[in-house]
Amino acid sequence: MATVLVVEDDPFVRSALIRHLSDAGHAVRSVGTALEALREVAQVGCDLVILDLGLPDLDGSEALKMIRGLTNVPVIISTARDDEAEIVRLLNDGADDYLTKPFSGEHLSARMAAVLRRAGAGASPTAQLLRVGGLYIDLQRREAALDGAMLDLTRREFDLLAFLAARPGVVVPRKELLAEVWRQTYGGDQTIDVHLSWLRRKLGETASRPRYLHTVRGVGVRLEAPSDAVPHAPHAPADTAWGHHR
Repeated sequence: MATVLVVEDDPFVRSALIRHLSDAGHAVRSVGTALEALREVAQVGCDLVILDLGLPDLDGSEALKMIRGLTNVPVIISTARDDEAEIVRLLNDGADDYLTKPFSGEHLSARMAAVLRRAGAGASPTAQLLRVGGLYIDLQRREAALDGAMLDLTRREFDLLAFLAARPGVVVPRKELLAEVWRQTYGGDQTIDVHLSWLRRKLGETASRPRYLHTVRGVGVRLEAPSDAVPHAPHAPADTAWGHHR
């Protein structure tokens, strides 16, 4: 089970969330303001944040940006707003999912399970490390290395790489990438192409001369080890600290 931080100023909604999450076996902490949430995330930490947008001291969208500056903890937005443009903006700003109020406890549990599964929370230690050729990905630390050298990845680049690496040799449709990595159900081809281009550059390859990332025209993207890949140890050299991606 996960440690969940509930950020909600409405006492009725807050109480209902705490009761449902506790009954489901999760460890729950709750706060009513954005500043309290930031303090909790920075000083205590958690596995997942449920963030209301209508907070008394700071709009939840601004709180989301500040949380993202501190940690990559999964964040589910809880909101009464149903404006599509705003939801897309929140997802692009780093939210992992969203729920429009009112929602059921079962709906919340299903979304939480999906988000935590993608984040690798609760997985066995062996499942936390992915290896494809000379590429190593530590899901728990959210760090990646290629041929023993650390990769400086943005949050979204890491999510994309990890999602593909968990399915080596499988052509993943663009719609699935959009839904699982970006949490969007439409558009986004240009966004995927841009992130793939950035990721290829950091892997030392190009679209015309791919090694790990292969685009299957009209279908999707496949990640597989090149035939000349030489596995390296999944840790940095002794004199090099593992860094965190942005």
